[in-house]
Amino acid sequence: MSQASTRALGAEAMRLVEDEHRGANWKRWGPYLAERQWGTVREDYSARGDNWTAFPHDHARSRAYRWGEDGLLGITDRQGRLCFALALWNERDAILKERLFGLTGPQGNHGEDVKEEYFYLDSTPTHSYMKALYKYPQAAFPYERLERENQHRGRLAPEFELADTGVFHERRYFDVFAEYAKAAPDDLLIRVTVVNHGPEAARLHVLPTLWFRNTWAWGREGEGYWSLPRITAHGEDAVRATHDSLGAWRLHARAPTGAPPLARLFTDNETNFQRLHGVPNRSPHVKDAFHEAVVHGRPEALNPAQEGTKAAFHAVLEVPAGGSATLELRLVLEAPAAPTAPAAPFGEGFDTVFAQRHAEADAFYATRLPAALSDEERRVARQACAGLLWTKQFYHYAVKPWQEGDPAHPAPPPERLQGRNRDWGHLYNRDIISVPDKWEYPWYAAWDTAFHMVPFARLDPHFAKEQLLLFLREWFMHPNGQIPAYEFEFSDVNPPVHAWACWRVYKLTGAHGQRDRLFLKRAFHKLLLNFTWWVNRKDVDGLNLFSGGFLGLDNIGVFDRSKPLPTGGHLNQADGTAWMAFFCTTMLSMALELAQEDPAYEDIASKFFEHFVAIVDAMNHLGGTGLWDEEDGFYYDELKQEGQPPRLLRVRSMVGLVPLFAAEVLEDRLLERLPGFAKRLRWFLENRADLAQNTSYMAVCQRTGLGGRRLLAIPSRERLERVLRRVLDPREFLSEHGIRSLSRLHAEAPFVFHAGSEEHRVAYVPGDSDSGMFGGNSNWRGPVWFPLNYLLIEALERYHHFYGEDFQVECPTGSGTWMNLAQVARELSSRLSRLFLPDASGRRPFHGEDSRYVDDPAFRELVLFHEYFHGDTGRGLGASHQTGWTALVVQCLARHRGA
Repeated sequence: MSQASTRALGAEAMRLVEDEHRGANWKRWGPYLAERQWGTVREDYSARGDNWTAFPHDHARSRAYRWGEDGLLGITDRQGRLCFALALWNERDAILKERLFGLTGPQGNHGEDVKEEYFYLDSTPTHSYMKALYKYPQAAFPYERLERENQHRGRLAPEFELADTGVFHERRYFDVFAEYAKAAPDDLLIRVTVVNHGPEAARLHVLPTLWFRNTWAWGREGEGYWSLPRITAHGEDAVRATHDSLGAWRLHARAPTGAPPLARLFTDNETNFQRLHGVPNRSPHVKDAFHEAVVHGRPEALNPAQEGTKAAFHAVLEVPAGGSATLELRLVLEAPAAPTAPAAPFGEGFDTVFAQRHAEADAFYATRLPAALSDEERRVARQACAGLLWTKQFYHYAVKPWQEGDPAHPAPPPERLQGRNRDWGHLYNRDIISVPDKWEYPWYAAWDTAFHMVPFARLDPHFAKEQLLLFLREWFMHPNGQIPAYEFEFSDVNPPVHAWACWRVYKLTGAHGQRDRLFLKRAFHKLLLNFTWWVNRKDVDGLNLFSGGFLGLDNIGVFDRSKPLPTGGHLNQADGTAWMAFFCTTMLSMALELAQEDPAYEDIASKFFEHFVAIVDAMNHLGGTGLWDEEDGFYYDELKQEGQPPRLLRVRSMVGLVPLFAAEVLEDRLLERLPGFAKRLRWFLENRADLAQNTSYMAVCQRTGLGGRRLLAIPSRERLERVLRRVLDPREFLSEHGIRSLSRLHAEAPFVFHAGSEEHRVAYVPGDSDSGMFGGNSNWRGPVWFPLNYLLIEALERYHHFYGEDFQVECPTGSGTWMNLAQVARELSSRLSRLFLPDASGRRPFHGEDSRYVDDPAFRELVLFHEYFHGDTGRGLGASHQTGWTALVVQCLARHRGA
């Protein structure tokens, strides 16, 4: 590549190219360290599968993890071998702060919930520059009070948060910034800056910690298991870490000017069996030695030989009121021919690298974010991208050895072989994965990841494509074609949006005629297996009406849709059936694209067209009206019980909006280039008029300069208008912040269903769930969720592409303002975007009534991207850092600005 081409790409874009083509391993190191490893399914070897009690937070500092590691604002290599993170102590806490604290599912009044304040501020895709912030109280961290207060609160009460305890009173807290810059792929510069916001000087112990993931204590050999690595003292200011596969690395550290010299602490990353189980330790130096030495003043816990598998520098910082102190560190790979330390690990060059990488990050985002964004919109978009990038995690879980247990440890109880994930013995995950939230959901969820990749395609197209293909590979996908859902139960069913994500990423990552056909072919072939699994497993009666289970929408239904119904029988689901129609139209579009170069794909395109028509016919007409209710003008789930007539469950929810998503526009000029597909199409329309008349396919848009267009969709134009009247009605689905997941009419008129002596109610709940269904930590009975809002926005744009200016709806319903569907899509994008943008008073809806985000300069520009949002106020709810699918706000901001 020429110098001119390199300059045109920019430094960060060039690094992406080098990494993709393996010219330089820029992504070897990244924020791949989990925020929580304790309490996960993969660390649970209990008989009952009770992961929260089997490995609680209290054990985390003392017990070696089997499958991963966690840490505070840390990094690790792409195989999770060597880890770096911060540990802190304010001289008042009962424990060393080495990881984020939160409540387990049973402890929280709305399920599991992190109880810390931290923010992902910046990152480039190669992680050549990263920055994050942790806010650490100077008072004792209120662990017990947070547990006690939340356990005593019912589901109707708000959660008791860290700020509610008063520990931030008078701004008595530290801002701890962790900042990373890469001088080279294997040369990482680290800057830890501590800011004292309090009115008095305060002392803080900072322990930058380096350790090896324990791969040696399990009695296994082979890939991923190495001989015992070591960390030793090196020179005056460094520690040296050596590993069979990773090589030899040195971590240098420099204390702030005027601070005491840094001590070096050593121990082993081994379980403290004595503390946890009352039996002798296998190693004299154990994982929690730094806690014992610093908090309890027990230096004998440390290894006096200054070696081990875990090491830390210990800095004691006196930070003046309003002042700051900065630690500098450098993690560098030893060159085989030059094993001595760098001549000047710090100095002017250190700051120069940081300044250069930050400037390159600015330049990168200047090209990747729409130029039309305002400064504030750009700041929100960049923090959304930062959260998306920081939430990449090393994820390791191999089901077969997890079921069997390890040779060097007691065998798991026999119940394990018949318990969770028992049918997924083939699954072997040891990859970097975009997870939903590294504390609340430190594991992948298949449909979440699909949504993540749409904004990811803007930042790192190669990663987006490889991530989507990863879930289709043989060590992920079940031999029967199912994509694994999530760690708690791989056999659960997420909405089939993977094909949509592959198609979108394909179109987003190249101009027409220059797109990655190989990626599309690889995805398409594996998606055929997944489609077949759906057809064979989820069409109970073989009538093209599908029962997919809860489909990621948790408590949206009358019953828990993932379990046997209390009434017996089964549901024909409006969303499950519509998802399959959506799957069909996406696969059809992919097949037509591939058929332009290979006619063999024309046959499979015909298959998906005809299957789509069959599903639409069933949904609209089976048994008379299918899943459509003519009186309400809405699609509903249908309950089928043996010996009884089908019954529609008239809950007006997002379930009835999913049928709008399956809309695809076919251009006549494309069909003219595919004679095989066109011939089969004509035969079908002539010989199966009974089916063809039930779709919108026969409608042709003959507009000047646009030629012929044909629409594949579930609702007719009249039905689309009727559904949209409800969607855009503020009394029903339309809120100031997007489309609610349940109609607001159910606040005054809950849906009630009697099953025997049991009464089942579905009422509008705009905030946290009032039900324990699915743990109670998410709610689809009123709040605004980004993923389905985004799919609706895209669908409206496709409908507009077909219907054009002639199709107008009142938005909001009853307002007298009429819009075409592209304008409605832009309006919804604007409402979603406003969740994060300050109004005239400086208030951003996502932060609710927390005045700090308005009044405190140290909070004013900080943004969190929650799992979902209050249906009336827009307050952020659920997981506080679920940036993944909420990073779709970047796409919404672009639409809002017409970019």
